[in-house]
Amino acid sequence: MDDSDINDDMGDKGSGDEGSGDKDNGPIENDNLTLAQQMQERLTWLQNEHRRIDQEIDALTQTGPVDMLKIRRMKKIKLSMKDQISYLENQLTPDIIA
Repeated sequence: MDDSDINDDMGDKGSGDEGSGDKDNGPIENDNLTLAQQMQERLTWLQNEHRRIDQEIDALTQTGPVDMLKIRRMKKIKLSMKDQISYLENQLTPDIIA
C-alpha cells in the first residue's frame, strides 16, 4: 500500500457526519512538501478526526435515543482511520534493529 492508496481509502468515507454533506478528506496536498511531511500532516489530520468521531459517538450515546446504525457506521470509519494511523506511524518510524 502506497501513499496514494491511503488518500483513496478515505475519499469515499467522509467524516461520519452524514447529514452535513461536507466531506473533508484531510489536508490539501502541497507539491512543495516532502513525502514524509505530507504523511505527517495526514497522520495529524487522521488523529484529530479519530478523536472528534470518538467524542461524537460518546455524545450520541449519552443523549436520549441512540441511532445504533449511525453509531455502527461511525465506529467502522473510526476503525478504518485507526488502521491508517497505524500504517502511517509505521512508515514514519524508522526500523530499529536490535
